[in-house]
Amino acid sequence: MKKLQGAHLRKPITPDLLMTPSDQGDVDLDMDLAADRGNWTGKLDFLLSCIGYCVGLGNVWRFPYRAYTNGGGAFLVPYFLMLAICGIPLFFLELALGQFSSLGPLAVWKISPLFKGAGAAMLLIVGLVAIYYNMIIAYVLFYLFASLTSNLPWEHCGNWWNTDLCHEHRGAQDRNGALPLNLTSTVSPSEEYWSRYVLHIQGSQGIGSPGQIRWNLCLCLLLAWVIVFLCILKGVKSSGKVVYFTATFPYLILLMLLVRGVTLPGAWKGIRFYLTPQFHHLLSSKVWIEAALQIFYSLGVGFGGLLTFASYNTFHQNIYRDTFIVTLGNAVTSILAGFAIFSVLGYMSQELGVPVDQVAKAGPGLAFVVYPQAMTMLPLSPFWSFLFFFMLLTLGLDSQFAFLETIVTAVTDEFPYYLRPKKAVFSGLICVAMYLMGLILTTDGGMYWLVLLDDYSASFGLMVVVITTCLAVTRVYGIQRFSRDIHMMLGFKPGLYFRACWLLLSPATLLALLVYSIVKYQPSEYGSYRFPAWAELLGILMGLLSCLMIPAGMLVAVLREEGSLWERLQQASRPAMDWGPSLEENRTGMYVATLAGSQSPKPLMVHMRKYGGVTSFENTAIEVDREIAEEEEESVM
Repeated sequence: MKKLQGAHLRKPITPDLLMTPSDQGDVDLDMDLAADRGNWTGKLDFLLSCIGYCVGLGNVWRFPYRAYTNGGGAFLVPYFLMLAICGIPLFFLELALGQFSSLGPLAVWKISPLFKGAGAAMLLIVGLVAIYYNMIIAYVLFYLFASLTSNLPWEHCGNWWNTDLCHEHRGAQDRNGALPLNLTSTVSPSEEYWSRYVLHIQGSQGIGSPGQIRWNLCLCLLLAWVIVFLCILKGVKSSGKVVYFTATFPYLILLMLLVRGVTLPGAWKGIRFYLTPQFHHLLSSKVWIEAALQIFYSLGVGFGGLLTFASYNTFHQNIYRDTFIVTLGNAVTSILAGFAIFSVLGYMSQELGVPVDQVAKAGPGLAFVVYPQAMTMLPLSPFWSFLFFFMLLTLGLDSQFAFLETIVTAVTDEFPYYLRPKKAVFSGLICVAMYLMGLILTTDGGMYWLVLLDDYSASFGLMVVVITTCLAVTRVYGIQRFSRDIHMMLGFKPGLYFRACWLLLSPATLLALLVYSIVKYQPSEYGSYRFPAWAELLGILMGLLSCLMIPAGMLVAVLREEGSLWERLQQASRPAMDWGPSLEENRTGMYVATLAGSQSPKPLMVHMRKYGGVTSFENTAIEVDREIAEEEEESVM
């Protein structure tokens, strides 16, 4: 008898009631979409991909720059507050959505088709960001190749691109300890190399007259897109292996640069400026807005990348643990990069004899001015420079992989039978299209366009998308139902902290920031250049376009339904019939009714107990079924 029971445990017998077309040997089906879609080859692939996606150029370039311009250490107060209220809860929400459904940013809105426009808005935002983000990678490649020389070209003045203002700031004080006259009005060789040689910004009169294409930048941008395409050619199966190097190597180089930075004379000035909070900056709305944007930009919340990565997980992957590993690790990396940046700023401050907050004013070019200048102070400076920019390259590529994978996954999930077999060709077409759209960034005035895209593509539009997603999941779909889904997937429900943030704290905070940012709107600028009114209008329309995707999606969803307007709204708000886990073995409870050949969820429970045993996750499914039954009884009474 025991042997007979053992045989049943090894090979469960499926009752006819629960037989699906695939169980019945129907080999004429087009394809097994879930299997064809692909998965991570290991749990570490997903974790490293998330770390690589979140820990990017923003940690080295954007975070120190945000802190630099917003009161030094005071910026850490709103940063960690936003991380706790918005970053961690929304990070977990997006991972849970993707893993539960195994769908991309568009198809995941089977959860509530009325809000599918939020998915379209995500794609628009991530598409605009991907265009200019790869231009930053092109700048990195430019510097990477320029480092392959015996003497760094930005080490000295006297080149054709230098002006009379150029002054080699290394050892600024003369032998008598006196500072050179008008030192504060001089420009370092690294800054002129960046602005006058790399950007050649003097060839442009503004954003309206970008000038000629810089062919060296054009070729670097082409190389950047080729690298991205080759790494995402086979989807997560190829990019998931690349991140084993690109997500870990930057930490080694960053640690080496930090050690070198803190050993420089005067480094303590920069570190003290970095750690000392200037609380009067907290009265400015700009600080809080940029702290929230930094959380979104660094963690990637609202871009759809997290949702996409989680959609390739196994159904029971512990994303709760992964959420804290990635979010806290990202924050620590940002702070570590800040120490590396500010230690160099402190050294340069001492050399120049000016306050720390007046050392660098390069804005987006901070990583291309301060760090290159620091490299010239090290022995074997070309070697260190190459390593530094190779680190930036690996940091940037991880995030760019996610941006492209998000777009490709979202569209192929919408048209799986047509595009999934030709995913490599479709990925190539996307890369070519984005390269052509990014050519404007390779002109003399390309930096003006990059700043415009950076300021508006992922600003208030991103906030609206995240608010909409949060409200749609918790209010329309229902926080209890979403918690049950997580319980079915992970074996436990999200705690009070997450539910409170999803229901109230996160959307309320983001809504307050959105209103504040509109009231306290400030035009874009790059250095002393003020953008014209038409450019500002273009930027605002860029942000509004992503917002308008949401009501446009609602209109389409309502028109597809039948009945009165209220009935259409109700029908469009409900989850689609095939909403739920993608694999049959993960569909339990109320989700069984949507499977072909099934009539009731209870026979599946009986079958699992009688033939297949009951695992811990199946116990969870039984608990969820019991909760649903109790709620139905209460509603009837």
